[in-house]
Amino acid sequence: MHWTLVIPLKPLARAKSRLTPAAGEGLRPALALAFAKDTVTAALASAAVRDVVVVTDDVRAGRELAALGARVAPDTPGRGLNAALEHGTTVVRAARPEAPVAALNADLPALRPAELTRALDRAAAFPRAFVPDAAGIGTTLLSGSPGTELRPLFGPDSRARHTASGAVELALADMDSVRQDVDTGGDLRVALALGVGPHTAAAAAGLLIPD
Repeated sequence: MHWTLVIPLKPLARAKSRLTPAAGEGLRPALALAFAKDTVTAALASAAVRDVVVVTDDVRAGRELAALGARVAPDTPGRGLNAALEHGTTVVRAARPEAPVAALNADLPALRPAELTRALDRAAAFPRAFVPDAAGIGTTLLSGSPGTELRPLFGPDSRARHTASGAVELALADMDSVRQDVDTGGDLRVALALGVGPHTAAAAAGLLIPD
């Protein structure tokens, strides 16, 4: 099964606000964009991925992510993360009604294509499935197989909410890079230890992250 990934991205001026203590206001938007670029690059390199749709209203991010091969859709609803994901899914399925769709966070700078492939291959066995984040509270990936509504419930305690909605939690072994999203300086430190993509490595060069 070959998936279309829908990746939501806030305007860079508002993205990754919890990174401000570690990166400052000057570097934070550049890091948010670097995370998204490394996420999109790794996703497009996955053998299980057909294409990537990024839902964003940020002109610079849209331009640079499109140059990497992503399709960019404006965030027409403008009502937050879940509405953006539902809109992206509608855009995809307007052309291909039976397309398998998965929502993926834009802040996975250590993402490995092979690990993403394993996650998506496992997800194909279920109508809806998800991968919890490294903290065990949130969600980094949510899949909807052909003919299945995605029903995204991202936000606080999304792991519990996706479980309650009937989505199957995927086994956690060998998926560290799919789980390691970055919201804080501590998260970034862990991602850097895993090994981030070139865009994040360049943006974070010389950054001193306090303990």
